[in-house]
Amino acid sequence: MSEPVVAAPYRRPTVLAVFLIAAGVIGLWAAFMLTVDKFHLLENPDAQLSCNFSVLVGCSKNLNSWQGSLLGFPNPVLGLGGWTATIAVGVGLFAVRGRFARWYWIAFNVGVVLALALVVFLITQSLTVLNVLCPWCMVTWAVTIPTFWAVTLYNLKEGNIPVPERARRFFTAAYSWVPLITIVCYATVAILAQIQLDWIHRAFV
Repeated sequence: MSEPVVAAPYRRPTVLAVFLIAAGVIGLWAAFMLTVDKFHLLENPDAQLSCNFSVLVGCSKNLNSWQGSLLGFPNPVLGLGGWTATIAVGVGLFAVRGRFARWYWIAFNVGVVLALALVVFLITQSLTVLNVLCPWCMVTWAVTIPTFWAVTLYNLKEGNIPVPERARRFFTAAYSWVPLITIVCYATVAILAQIQLDWIHRAFV
């Protein structure tokens, strides 16, 4: 008789948990600051926000645009909820002894994908339409991008998102490259910003 297949023992993803908590705290702080600034603008449309540094770098233009309230309310409200959920997942990985259910990971991954889609749209709008770099928005971009890669590649390597075994081995190897993939994404955004806004010359010259 063949030996029964024994599932691999569960190993708590400690690094992922710490990262999700850290990213969540940073993202939540950025969302909170944007929310506060939005309240200031509602009280006084001509208010000088602390994040307004120049014509190129500032928050007011983004917050006052239609792109800043895609669902009829300020986008930072989405961040307040989304990053709180991210922190909760990170804390849950420490608190729960067993694995999270597959549906839980998939639901979280769907949320992360939607967050990245929103960030890509807002990056495009900032660079090509609004022609401004919002500091707190960029903080949000900076934590959303690695969160997407970390969560998605983790789910692929763990089998929470079903893929063929060969693909799963590939994603297992790719998971360790999340920092490098993130740097490449940052560099891509920086290059696009330079092409569209000439930010190096305008910011430092």
